[in-house]
Amino acid sequence: MANAPINDFDSWIAALLQPTALLELASLALCLLLAWSLVWAVRRAVGTPDERSILFGRRIVDGVMFPLLLLGLGTLAQLLLAQWIPLAVYKIAMPVLVSLAVIRTGVKVLQVAFQDAPVVRLLERTISWVAWLAMVLWVSGLLPVLLEELDQLKWKVGGSTLSGRNMVEGALTAGAVLIVTLWISSAIEARLLKSATGSALSLRKALSNATRALLMFLGLLLALSAVGIDLTALSVLGGAVGVGIGFGLQKLAANYVSGFVILAERSIRIGDFVKVDNFEGRVTDINARYTIVSAPNGRESIVPNEMLLIQRVENLSLRNSRISQSTEVSVGYDSDVDLVIRLLTEAALQHDRVLRDPAPSVSLTAFGADGLEFSLGYWIADIENGQGNLRSQINLAILQALRAHHIEVPYPQRVVHTQKPAEQLSPG
Repeated sequence: MANAPINDFDSWIAALLQPTALLELASLALCLLLAWSLVWAVRRAVGTPDERSILFGRRIVDGVMFPLLLLGLGTLAQLLLAQWIPLAVYKIAMPVLVSLAVIRTGVKVLQVAFQDAPVVRLLERTISWVAWLAMVLWVSGLLPVLLEELDQLKWKVGGSTLSGRNMVEGALTAGAVLIVTLWISSAIEARLLKSATGSALSLRKALSNATRALLMFLGLLLALSAVGIDLTALSVLGGAVGVGIGFGLQKLAANYVSGFVILAERSIRIGDFVKVDNFEGRVTDINARYTIVSAPNGRESIVPNEMLLIQRVENLSLRNSRISQSTEVSVGYDSDVDLVIRLLTEAALQHDRVLRDPAPSVSLTAFGADGLEFSLGYWIADIENGQGNLRSQINLAILQALRAHHIEVPYPQRVVHTQKPAEQLSPG
């Protein structure tokens, strides 16, 4: 066969010295150029692809399309050349192309499916080492020998007989199935979440999580079948898992169920500004087990989903994104009330974040011990930009306006009466 391992090293060296080896190298170079050109043309046709795209990536050679297309073209060229000339270069080139395709596909899918996860780097290195080791064993002809030796290692698991070869082939099959599963689920998630906002984003996130969980479950079943484990044994395993969830994993199961309930009923959506357990912030992500709430000051809170269902949660943007704010100020009793009302209103309207409809309102709330007490109320619609900063800016504008019009902001005043002791008041 054209892609058979190199069993006769001298014959292979002799074949490399033949003029036909140059033809093989030329065909490989042509396949490389053709694959690069096709990927470049497709990237240009679809526009600037997303950096997280599995097919394209950041550069032409970064995605999965280039190594897969190069492998396909190399296989076609190998089949055509094998009809006329003995092959030597392709005995090494094809295993290398297969290894490159496996490594690039596995790494890219893991990077997209598990963003910024520390375990991704370890998995990437594992895939690379396994692929290159398999390539070396394949080319050297040691792979069939190693598989035969592993096939001699057998043991019984229940009613099934397993061998070392079954475990290796099953592990590779499981890895391939899981990579394909993650690829499909990532593509579905990207399609569902594209240009989705508000309630639609939460619903699509729920569908994406459910699809990924279903595909991973099916992939696990296929992997177990490939190893040779009888799937009827899963009924006993399912019963044991059910008992474990019922007694030891109640909170964990409750959080997972709560996550799907929240995403399905859309009571809390990605982008909502909420207050839960005295923590205010915007919901940035809803996962199966927990929800991430980010405060305007940069802090993030990981809230278990069960807490969002059993506790009181203030959703400040469920029906309406507008919220009201107020600030208090006192002026002297001799101040012009109409002028004070106008100055407070103008101080609020100086800021673009303050809504014009409904307009700011000023009311005389009390006759205080130190002066007249006014309350300025206004509405904003961008709570994610902060509340305290706007209130501070409005207070500064009020203070500047009052000072410019010589309106007194009174200091607290108290009259203290002193009385002599009783023995000093008695007649001497």
